[in-house]
Amino acid sequence: MDSASIAPGWVPVAASEDVIPRHVFQGKLWGQELAIWRADDGYVNVWENRCLHRGVRLSIGVNTGTELVCQYHGWRYANRNAGCTYIPAHPADAPPRTICNRTWPAREAHGLIWTHLGEGEPALPEAAEAPLVLRAVPVRAAPGDVSAALEGFDPGEGLAHRGGLVFGDGASTLRLFVQPMDSGLSAIRGLVSGPLAGEGLALLRRLNTALTAFGRAAEAAARQHPAPAPIPPVYGRVSEELAEMPEMAAGTGKIRVTIAAKTVVAEGIVSLDLRPLRGVLPAFQPGAHIDVALPNGLVRQYSLVNGPGETDRYIIGVKREPQSAGGSLAIHDSLKPGDLLAISEPRNNFTLRRDAEETIFLAGGIGVTPLLAMAAAMAVDDQDFRLHYFAAGQGHLAFPERLAALGERVQPHLGLDPAGTMAALREILSRPGPARQVYVCGPGPMLDAARTIAADQGWPESAVHFEYFRNTHEIDDSSSFDIALARSAVTLRVPAGKSILQVLRENGIAVPSSCGQGACGTCKVKVLEGIPDHQDVYLNNAEKAANDRIMTCVSRAKSDRLILDL
Repeated sequence: MDSASIAPGWVPVAASEDVIPRHVFQGKLWGQELAIWRADDGYVNVWENRCLHRGVRLSIGVNTGTELVCQYHGWRYANRNAGCTYIPAHPADAPPRTICNRTWPAREAHGLIWTHLGEGEPALPEAAEAPLVLRAVPVRAAPGDVSAALEGFDPGEGLAHRGGLVFGDGASTLRLFVQPMDSGLSAIRGLVSGPLAGEGLALLRRLNTALTAFGRAAEAAARQHPAPAPIPPVYGRVSEELAEMPEMAAGTGKIRVTIAAKTVVAEGIVSLDLRPLRGVLPAFQPGAHIDVALPNGLVRQYSLVNGPGETDRYIIGVKREPQSAGGSLAIHDSLKPGDLLAISEPRNNFTLRRDAEETIFLAGGIGVTPLLAMAAAMAVDDQDFRLHYFAAGQGHLAFPERLAALGERVQPHLGLDPAGTMAALREILSRPGPARQVYVCGPGPMLDAARTIAADQGWPESAVHFEYFRNTHEIDDSSSFDIALARSAVTLRVPAGKSILQVLRENGIAVPSSCGQGACGTCKVKVLEGIPDHQDVYLNNAEKAANDRIMTCVSRAKSDRLILDL
């Protein structure tokens, strides 16, 4: 059977009662195996039934209510968008956005789950509200033959054939649908509406008996002919490199969203609830951020606050900055619900490991936003963590409802001066251990202090993870040097006053970038030879000492020449 013979309309592939909470139902349509599951928010997913890693069926996976987890190697896929959110073999890396399972549209109506494999948005078949749903009857016969034979079906109960697969007596109606599972395999699904539906179990038994007898007759007729070849499933293409964890590329595409709500969540802090104009939003992981293009022409980066399962929206928190260059003021004073914005796909340079025995989160002010997402993810998995939140006062604790949901695992530290903050950090970081991890986000001075104290207390650099919102260090761009591009066989001069990134772009070399301050890691390039002059706040001390990476937006060269892998 070729693709041209596959009808494009909606087809029922499961009953609503088949898709129960925390369960994965295995369906089939035109030879394509489907993993059908309901998330805790009620959304029904219809996906290709295989993990992208080794092809194991997701129908034997674990439905956590917010994600589907493959049983083989633990890859996680998010509700709605089917993007991979976590790979246990690479706990410190954010999965590339290219790791995204294939999905099909799903509708829940008339007690059935419907999908289609075609393009566009066909109309759903009509049916009465709250009909009686019949048990699916499998039939080993070609879907076309079953549909044709059903037009002569006698359901009894005085229900006469009214055309197609509809039977009725003027008051009650029986509608039958054929689910084409494969070239030689079908399922008959039915809906009864009207007075007969009130008979409930007795009617179900009578119609099930009649349809079962019909199915046996159809199978006997099918055995008189050679069995058709099964329809080969069409799998989404998967790169062989996925198992090697390719480096995540920065997204450049813009997504159009609308501001569904703007809410004050603390003194001087508002949250924006961003919803897609169409389709579903790309997957994200705890710690991810997005670029937001503002109406005044500025582009700013904000961390996602979303916890697991919040895949129908992006939530960001924005603090009004007194010394704002126009970003936070535009959001606080100009934006309103209903406004449209362009945003980037999520990127993650602050990845949460989930293999630690204990995790410590250190948040300063608005730096709590990515840590809230991380803490929520760990709470869902019942992992051990503590969130220490440093703020000026009770009214400055952002997203109080989310904090409350984390319970006693949140420890506020309010109104401390710099000396008090240092003392608290020393106490919190006084017990380094091989199975403990620290994540810190907040103002630059707090991050610098936390990193210094952690090093003094004996924490290994690999266990201390940080994200700066901005680079507060003064950039020295007075040097000049050459950059040789190894793969392009080009040598360029970087003069004083210009960055490596500027020179590259002036010469047609495309390098992605985001913050332009050496804080986000987007413009990172591999160094093959030479000594960088690191002026970023993204790399840790060990990474800077290795001299094999450079942030092209701010860092320069101590040697006369750098050879870059470009």
